[in-house]
Amino acid sequence: MSENSSAKKSRLDRILDAIERAGNKLPDPITMFLGLAIIVTIISAICSAAGVSAVNPADGSTIEVFNLLSLDGIRYLWTNVITNFSGFAPLGMVLVAVIGSSVAEKSGFLVAVMVNFLGKAKGWIVTMVIMFLGINLNIAGDAGFIVLPPLAAILYMSIGRHPLLGMYTAFASVAAGFCANILLGLSDALAYGFTEQAAQMIDPNYQQSIAINWYFLIVSCVLLTIVGTILVEKVLLHRFPVSKEELAKYDFDEDNSNITPIQKKGIAAAGLSVLIYAAVVVFMCLPIFGGRAILADENGSITSGASPFSKGIVFTVTLFLMIPGIVYGVVIGKYKNDKDVWADISQGFAEMGNYVFMCFFIAIFTNFFSVSKLGTVLAIKGANLLSTIGFTGIPLLLGLIFLSCIVNIFIGSASAKWAILAPVFIPMMMLMGFDPAITQVVYRIGDSITNPLSPLFTYLPVILGFAHKYDEKVGLGTVIANMLPFSVTFAIAWILQVVIWVLLNLPLGPGGAIYL
Repeated sequence: MSENSSAKKSRLDRILDAIERAGNKLPDPITMFLGLAIIVTIISAICSAAGVSAVNPADGSTIEVFNLLSLDGIRYLWTNVITNFSGFAPLGMVLVAVIGSSVAEKSGFLVAVMVNFLGKAKGWIVTMVIMFLGINLNIAGDAGFIVLPPLAAILYMSIGRHPLLGMYTAFASVAAGFCANILLGLSDALAYGFTEQAAQMIDPNYQQSIAINWYFLIVSCVLLTIVGTILVEKVLLHRFPVSKEELAKYDFDEDNSNITPIQKKGIAAAGLSVLIYAAVVVFMCLPIFGGRAILADENGSITSGASPFSKGIVFTVTLFLMIPGIVYGVVIGKYKNDKDVWADISQGFAEMGNYVFMCFFIAIFTNFFSVSKLGTVLAIKGANLLSTIGFTGIPLLLGLIFLSCIVNIFIGSASAKWAILAPVFIPMMMLMGFDPAITQVVYRIGDSITNPLSPLFTYLPVILGFAHKYDEKVGLGTVIANMLPFSVTFAIAWILQVVIWVLLNLPLGPGGAIYL
């Protein structure tokens, strides 16, 4: 996608184009996930017959590969097809988020807000805002994968840029920068829970807080935002030329770049509704009634994985988009009655139909892979291999990043991976003089970098579905080719940050150090 077809392409462009062509030759994602499910079934039978197993470092139990072609395996597969689909967590989160995002987008609220605040901004400022928001949206759980990419596409169109570049920029920032954040969130709490438990295998008195990586991750937010913005503005922008005629094909009205008085009134009313809603949420997070807050867990914690606030974060974000969207739509006259609101939501669901169908096959594959225990055995054996190589110091830390990147391709859940790897690496690194905080942070880096590159990443089909709105020819190869520069850039930046942090022996966060 060069700016001038007659101009000679750079080496990077040629490499990315080759990756895109090769990737797009892959079967349709639905076929691919179905094929992978069949392959996993066959491999499980072979590994089970060969007696492949691993010892779980967390409890010392032996994990054996489950033969999906055995009689018990076939019974399981046959009886759990429907429950696998209905219980597929990302599907529920996506559909709930669609309720809010559909209203906020189709009412015109999001376009109006973004144009009002960023419509006159320079391109690099818009890119920087998207990058920074995406990197920090892990505080809202997985909602960032669903909400930000389509909004970034609209925002890019408002400044005359190709919507796909905005979409890819947003998705890469959320996925590849997933562990970085300015504010502590659920991902920090989940990671620290396994870290503390593993550290107590060596030091029974070890106890810190979820903030042990905070300083490092704050700097990561700034660093990744800067390098990501430079990458988009200096390297990727020329790959996405677009004309006003093409923008018109995307149903983008250039007149949206001018905010009318009634729209400003709608924005003001919507803003007030957001403040009221935020006050209600804060109210429910404070221990005003009784011993604990309404949205706190049994121990009074808001940020723990078991708290109603954490479990309901996607619903919270949905209302955060839906309420102001409705208010804005009513004020400007877009919504004259309830039927208008439900019509926009229904249209949003209709646009996700292909993704819902795809989730049926994704759920089958991910469940097969999980039940077979192939991913767990692979992760344990990979961790044991790294521990026996003999690396020390910085090379050992970089080796852990690399292993986390590889394991991340096969096991999607960050908490599931760390539950397996923490009992191996935390004690090993402590015996070598490293604080659990540095081990946790290098794992989290590796766990983020390859998110947007894995065809098995749960939210890759989501971005593929969004992209088809602007170009039906977009395939997995297209997405992966455009994600690769982000992953490589983030990897280099993060590795340099780790090296500098270790050489200078800087604190990673409150109670988090490099060495014991």
